[in-house]
Amino acid sequence: MLLPSSGAWADTCKADNSSSEMLLPLFFASLASMAYTQAVGSQVLPIDQRSFNVLDNVLPPSLSNGTSIFLPPGITEEEALSKPFHVYDDAFYDIIGDNPTLTLIASEATDPLFHEAVVWYPPTDEVFFVQNAGAKAAGTGLEKSNVILKISLAQADAVSSMRNATGLVDVLPVDADPPVINSNGATNYRGQLIFAGEGQGAAIAPALYVMNPEKPYNTTVLLNNFFGRQFNSLNDVSINPRNGNIYFTDVTYGYLQDFRPPPALPNQVYQFNPSTGAVTVVADGFEHPNGLTFSPDGSIAYVADTGAAYVFYGYNGTSPTTIYHFTVDEDGTWSNRKTFAYATPGVPDGIHCDIDGNVYAGVGDGVSVWNPSGTLLGKIFVGATAANFNFAGRGRMVICAETKLYYATLKTEGAVVASEMPDV
Repeated sequence: MLLPSSGAWADTCKADNSSSEMLLPLFFASLASMAYTQAVGSQVLPIDQRSFNVLDNVLPPSLSNGTSIFLPPGITEEEALSKPFHVYDDAFYDIIGDNPTLTLIASEATDPLFHEAVVWYPPTDEVFFVQNAGAKAAGTGLEKSNVILKISLAQADAVSSMRNATGLVDVLPVDADPPVINSNGATNYRGQLIFAGEGQGAAIAPALYVMNPEKPYNTTVLLNNFFGRQFNSLNDVSINPRNGNIYFTDVTYGYLQDFRPPPALPNQVYQFNPSTGAVTVVADGFEHPNGLTFSPDGSIAYVADTGAAYVFYGYNGTSPTTIYHFTVDEDGTWSNRKTFAYATPGVPDGIHCDIDGNVYAGVGDGVSVWNPSGTLLGKIFVGATAANFNFAGRGRMVICAETKLYYATLKTEGAVVASEMPDV
């Protein structure tokens, strides 16, 4: 940045018929703005939403819909991928910091190994995730269960300055014993991990499993029925940081992927009190309740409804791709349902909050970020579906994009870490 010479500064003052004292505040404000702009990293792409309020040609629904990725006018796919931190609101700079980075750390040709259940285990600084359960390309679901995998964050940190570090981070299998059958969502729970299993066929019921994150990775089934009835296929699980209860979503995706029988319960969100064993329904009225998370203080619940996605049976653009907001009452029940955000493209799957209450969701082109009022702040753009992701301590995030695994560095951190979980 070049500073004006003293002569140029004096000439400016004379031309404006102003004193230097009057112009100095404006001059230094300009310097601060220039410095802040220059501090933005090379992987950041500012986007002016006014640039696409009116388009020369608005494509018909057959060409532009919930399954197609939108790029603002003048932005190529190459530029969007080379600068993956897309800024829609200046508040996003406070989230990503001065020099955010995105690194591809693992890749598969067709097998969707990097799908769901992204969870950080601080004692070993490892991140766990699971293969897609029920995907045809994986061969999982009815014939075999999916697998649990993990990576070392130390290895990911070491390559964070690279854009493509495939092969440099070990992706290791986790041999849970007994196995978690068709695992999907996961979270930290009392020093261990809790997985939502979708079940398999009619004989193996969906269940919540608790797994030791260290060898021998022993597991225990925590819950596998609702008053003797099988759940449909458990999808995601989250612990409320205020009351310590376990909340989980149940949806028909096992049936829609041909590895579970026809559903016999509504698609609902449940609360499980581990102290009393009580299981209650806290919300219904969804098409496909999916991702689930809480605000930092536990007073707000967010549920992603992926109603538009029917997997083997197609996509219905008139159904929800919507995140809903609920008040979590003192007794753990929910009230005051309202629409928080409608996500595009794709559907909002995995969902998490940062320490400031901003809401993140994996969608059809990466990870979208909204403020607590539902305003889109920005995206971490990967150009493909990112079913899930999670924070891994301050300034770190792991993103699962089916056949690709990414490691991001940014400024903020997740709302809840394992050490903060209530032990009730």
